[in-house]
Amino acid sequence: MITMKKFCLGIVVLLAISSAAQDNYKSPVPSKKQQAWHETEFYLFMHFGPNTFTDKEWGTGTEPEAIFNPTQLDCKQWCSTAKAAGAKGIIITAKHHDGFCLWPSNFSTHTVRESKWKDGKGDVLKELSQACREAGLKFGVYLSPWDRNHPDYGTDKYNTVFAGMMKEIFLNYGPIWEMWWDGANGEGPNGKIQEYDWKRYENIVKQYSPNTVVFSDIGPDIRWVGNENGIAGDPNWNFLDPDGFKRGEGAPPTDTLNQGNYRGRRWMPAECDVSIRPGWFWHANEDDKIKTPRQLFDIYIKSVGRGANLLLNVPPDSRGLISDKDIVALTGFKKLRDESFGNNLANDAKMYYQFAPQDVSFQTVDSNGAFGANLQNFMVEFPQKTKINCIVLKEAIRFGQTVRKFRIVFYKENKSVGEIKGTSIGRKRILTFPEKNINSFKVFLEDARGRDNISNVAAYLIDDKLVEK
Repeated sequence: MITMKKFCLGIVVLLAISSAAQDNYKSPVPSKKQQAWHETEFYLFMHFGPNTFTDKEWGTGTEPEAIFNPTQLDCKQWCSTAKAAGAKGIIITAKHHDGFCLWPSNFSTHTVRESKWKDGKGDVLKELSQACREAGLKFGVYLSPWDRNHPDYGTDKYNTVFAGMMKEIFLNYGPIWEMWWDGANGEGPNGKIQEYDWKRYENIVKQYSPNTVVFSDIGPDIRWVGNENGIAGDPNWNFLDPDGFKRGEGAPPTDTLNQGNYRGRRWMPAECDVSIRPGWFWHANEDDKIKTPRQLFDIYIKSVGRGANLLLNVPPDSRGLISDKDIVALTGFKKLRDESFGNNLANDAKMYYQFAPQDVSFQTVDSNGAFGANLQNFMVEFPQKTKINCIVLKEAIRFGQTVRKFRIVFYKENKSVGEIKGTSIGRKRILTFPEKNINSFKVFLEDARGRDNISNVAAYLIDDKLVEK
């Protein structure tokens, strides 16, 4: 956001070395694929399947295949909607708990192949993966291991079935950007409950699609945020200690998933899932219950604005299209983001670290950049008195999440006129507050052990109605 002119490397190295000796805890850092995942920021979830036609949320697995018949299905319309909303990708429910496969799997007889849609010759995954590639969107797949239809569910054979389905998806529809594992585990048609071979499933990903990031309540790459409201914790640490926990039943408490572990040993950021409607699948009676642009903006501030990613569910209707009312809400949401963050008031500000015996300007990079700064506080000085009510801070997360506490003090004509405090920053921290007319503000990075890597700073004046009081 802001480019600096000078940088004092010697001071930085000395501070980094001296502070490193003070604490033996080694904070984890993200893998390259996790770094890339962080930058996607916001993308769409699409729940679609027999439930779209039966008005259910969880199907029983006994629904006749013929019921799936989206006569106007248009994945290009889905993608154009996602692009217009500013989303970076789409994750589709390739198989929900009812076991119905949106592709003609060789491991099931409960698929689009047995449906009326396109006389059994259709393939939703093929159409959507192609449309995403053409639109420049990332393509992800939700694959529920629970299967209320498959006769082998509840036996050792089913682990081979599920592994085979994963291979089909990786080999035929890749590249798969994100694999979404739901932890639900209930009875199958034979009344048995499956013992999932998670280690085997993880090895399939490593072998066939190593660049895929895998989501579940305990990762291995991305963790569930602990709620379905789209809200990350405050603080939100990108660390988790999943050892000793089991996916689904026996996972860490939801408050731990929500905030992460302060001194966790694994880099495992939070993904915030929420639906634009009360339900996850499309229901005609929810057309007047769609979240407003302002509600979506508030969720964005409490997810992306707390260093997490936002996965917003926008379910196609029974025609196979995103409804006009959902599109209106998404368009309004995009407009609010553009208007709010389109004019960085700090672009013309003077920014420097305050460090005796002289002030030191600092160089900024993006959140995955090659170099950050390692000094403890800095000043942002506007050329004239400026009204702001929003500050955005970013860390160069390739070096980890190093800031553990911060404080921002506002100044009018060199006199302090208030402050705000916070803990975690991460990839992006969006802070809103009542409007202030100031000359400058100072950011104190406390308890960072001298290894903070602030990469970007921005200031905005957004619509007062969007500021949480």
